[in-house]
Amino acid sequence: MCTCVAFPLHAQDDAPTDPDAPAQDASPAPADQPQEPAPRSARAPVPLVPEGATWDSFHGQLSAQKYSPLTEITAENVGRLEKVWEVHTGDVSDGSGDLPTSVWSATPVYANETLYLGTPFYRIFALDPATGEERWTYDSGTPLEAMTQPALKNRGVAYWEAEEPAEGEPCQKIVYLGTMNAQLHAVDADTGALCEEFGDGGVLDVNQWNDTNDRWPLSLLQPPTVTGDQLIIGWAGKDWASAEAPPGTVFSVDARTGELGWTVNFIPEEMRPQTGTANVWTAMSVDEELGLAYLPVSSPSPNYWGGNRKEEIPLATSVTAVDLQTGEVEWSYQIVHHDIWDYDTNSAPTLMDITVDGEEIPALMQASKMGFLFVLNRETGEPVWPIEEREVPAGDIASEYYAPTQPFPTRPAPLLDQSEKPGVWWAADLVSLGGCSRLVEDGTYRGMYTPPTTDAPGTLAFPDSAGGVQWGGVAFDPESQTAIMNTSRILQVIQLVPRGEYEEVATGSGNKTGFSPQEGAPYGMQLFTALNWLGMPCWEPPYGELVAIDMTTGEQKWRRPIGASQKFGFYMPESMGSPTIGGPAVTAGGVIFIGSTMDAKVRAYDLETGEELWEDTVMAPAVANPAVYEHEGRQYVAFVAGGNTIIKDQLGDQVAVYALPEDD
Repeated sequence: MCTCVAFPLHAQDDAPTDPDAPAQDASPAPADQPQEPAPRSARAPVPLVPEGATWDSFHGQLSAQKYSPLTEITAENVGRLEKVWEVHTGDVSDGSGDLPTSVWSATPVYANETLYLGTPFYRIFALDPATGEERWTYDSGTPLEAMTQPALKNRGVAYWEAEEPAEGEPCQKIVYLGTMNAQLHAVDADTGALCEEFGDGGVLDVNQWNDTNDRWPLSLLQPPTVTGDQLIIGWAGKDWASAEAPPGTVFSVDARTGELGWTVNFIPEEMRPQTGTANVWTAMSVDEELGLAYLPVSSPSPNYWGGNRKEEIPLATSVTAVDLQTGEVEWSYQIVHHDIWDYDTNSAPTLMDITVDGEEIPALMQASKMGFLFVLNRETGEPVWPIEEREVPAGDIASEYYAPTQPFPTRPAPLLDQSEKPGVWWAADLVSLGGCSRLVEDGTYRGMYTPPTTDAPGTLAFPDSAGGVQWGGVAFDPESQTAIMNTSRILQVIQLVPRGEYEEVATGSGNKTGFSPQEGAPYGMQLFTALNWLGMPCWEPPYGELVAIDMTTGEQKWRRPIGASQKFGFYMPESMGSPTIGGPAVTAGGVIFIGSTMDAKVRAYDLETGEELWEDTVMAPAVANPAVYEHEGRQYVAFVAGGNTIIKDQLGDQVAVYALPEDD
């Protein structure tokens, strides 16, 4: 069964136009209008499989494959990898002083024979790729305040260059840095000087378009997606805070000037004042040959109660394809109906050409927090393998609406067992004197998509919004047609708190845990991870795994625990795995590189077998995707070790870069 929604292009040709309007709002079109082919990008298309040795975007390339064609480092010699340089930016805070805690998840960008990084203090570093020597830095001067997030946060920079650069002119190559207060800075990639023609003297105020439910700035924590001569910009909001929030507009602007081209909204216009978000806060992917951008759309607000949005919002919690030239929606596939679990689509879909039953299919894989992997034809949005609508449980909140069914992919199989409550880890239960067993026994759980409840202790969320596959996304090896992803098994508990009781019971909250108000809704909420008093997980391991899938069949090739869970100086066995944040990269040398684990190690695995081949310890958990690049004939692998307090209170400011010994 197909739950995709197709929207013909040029949907607004018959709509009245405002000659003064700076942008086009691409809303869903009537289904009876004729389809026209998507226009191609004005520039030469970028292939899905990269031909060069750059890593010039957040996921390595616009396809989000996180794939490098380099072969110098192989499964046979990766064990000899050594750290050849490291840099400490100084931009780190543990929250004990005047500054909020920092979270650094920036993938290094290699372009223009330079390694570029953005930091959580909203600075840019331009480094020599072979030595780490500083070429220039840029300080945006952004106030270091946690305006929308519980921490200072940055996922890096974006890079653009002119196809035909004007000789002697500045800013023919530009690096872009977004900030939490919604300012997009554009600087010359050679000098670090502001590009005066962009925005207002080099800075574009994206918050100027925040005109509905303006409760917080449209935080630019994820770098924009660069395609042709345009930037596609999403933004992050303030999770779990309010029923009414800014609606999730995506903006396309000119890469040179910042002039607004088109916008697309994912909430019907008449519903925007009463809800919000359904935004794109993570990376996007692009097929320039098809002229389509693929947008992972999050859930509407508030996250855990939907009584203010009972009408259908078909583009929310979806993967949605829009036309690069107009922003009009070509097709959309909703992965969660009426999302009340914060299961927002959290990673760029990975574009891949696969062979299934002898047929060449232009596909994409959209991973999810639920542990589902949705494989769709990226031209049409149709499932490659069947996706079934199955009945799911309803709840008991009178003001709520409950979707009667949800989509369940049949292949690949779910990464997590969602059919029953997770088992209790005997050691944690013993230490808690049976507390873990009581929590799991008393928690409400009727299978996948059990709705939030007011009953104590709450609904068991498994998979939960911090589990499954997170924003690091899926890597893909086009030669063997193998998809690789890391997945976490985490049990959390969610309880709705009636508004009249919320102020009496709500106490302080941490990073994605504790109480959250959901202002304007009849319920606040409490969320906590199922740990015993000593911080041990109540549920059975493994807590994190690395999985490889044969995309010609949809079957798993192998899976193995990844990393070691660690707290109070004690490391649990690696057979139990670790929760993970950040994703993998894969190379033509048959090697998978990944950080992401609690134990602050970076690792290499054999693509064919999953065997661990190499590891090294860095300053903090490397919760950013690695970058793989070649500079002056030598292959490098770069990790940012910045940490994230969601998984561990160990933070860093380290860039660690590895290569084979020069005499190899």
